[in-house]
Amino acid sequence: MKQAIYGFVIYIFMMLPPVIVISESNMVIHMHMQMPLLIVIGMLFTPLLKQKFPRFFEKWNANGIPGIILFLIILSYWMIPRMMDEAIASPFVEAWKFISLPFLAGVPLRESWRKLTPLVKKIVYVFIAVLFGLMAWLYIAAPVQLCNNYLISQQKALGWTFLFMGLCLFIYFIQTLFIEDYE
Repeated sequence: MKQAIYGFVIYIFMMLPPVIVISESNMVIHMHMQMPLLIVIGMLFTPLLKQKFPRFFEKWNANGIPGIILFLIILSYWMIPRMMDEAIASPFVEAWKFISLPFLAGVPLRESWRKLTPLVKKIVYVFIAVLFGLMAWLYIAAPVQLCNNYLISQQKALGWTFLFMGLCLFIYFIQTLFIEDYE
């Protein structure tokens, strides 16, 4: 219950107009701070939601695969440059971001992760590392501005942060091949 309260407080804070303006003013902050923080908020809500709707999670996410697939779909959706632009331009898409990332990405991620086998976890690491690598290539190599609301220099910076994070995930994946999973 305490986690849900923390999540709710952070969620309300993230919805304040000045916080939205600041967190969406820079492409790197928008993608690598605001969006992950919304996912973390959903993860904080998960114990309360599991307590309120235990049969839903047991019925629809028994082995964790449906939840992790939903997480990966929502994560991939918000990686599309057009969606970042739309989140700034359209209040409806902005609202969708504030609903989908916590409740369709954060909650399923926390609910599913402990249920996944070590092999599936490694597949998720590889998928996200490859996705980050593709996004790095897209943002760095694109000769044109992909997002109307951001400068090309911000686009390149985002690409380099995607590359760094993808490499870190790949290194972690390699490490998991040599170290046993003690969960």
